[in-house]
Amino acid sequence: MLDRVLDAQVGLASASLEPLELHQLFKETYDGIWRLLRGLGVPADRIDDAAQQVFLVYAERRADVARGSERSFLFGTALRVAHVVRRAGSRELPGEIDFASSDQPGIDELTDQKRARQVLDHILDQLEPELRDVFVLYELEEFTMPEIAAIVEIPLGTAASRLRRGRDKFSALVRRYSTFGPPSTSGGER
Repeated sequence: MLDRVLDAQVGLASASLEPLELHQLFKETYDGIWRLLRGLGVPADRIDDAAQQVFLVYAERRADVARGSERSFLFGTALRVAHVVRRAGSRELPGEIDFASSDQPGIDELTDQKRARQVLDHILDQLEPELRDVFVLYELEEFTMPEIAAIVEIPLGTAASRLRRGRDKFSALVRRYSTFGPPSTSGGER
């Protein structure tokens, strides 16, 4: 079924990739793109739409993508889609888990995971977008520096500098959080 959907949406007759290769590319990259979008602050209720937008952009521009650089193109597109989605609306903080309707075991574990994710989101929201992009790609998605430079379309030295600055700021924000609590989102300094 997925093959037919991909065939219909992407118009494989003129594709530079064969149907099996396109299907494999989707399978190999979708989870990473989804995680990247989440890590870049796309609200949870908009991640699926943003991921779909990434693949639609690829479908439209696939003839322009050099063979072998499809993955870099997709992740670079995900960065740009995430920025557009974040600019389009203010970020909403996740609501509380409805424990009464949850059929998941381990309420304490789910609560701890949710709190950890909220803390990470708060801290990442305090990073400048260009630092956050490189930081998330390297630290959370485990891309190499050359891959990140290609995805973000910056020189390798600039990517390394942004990673160092992002790590420094992230560490300072973690120290601040552990001392004072969640970072302020109202714009005021503590």
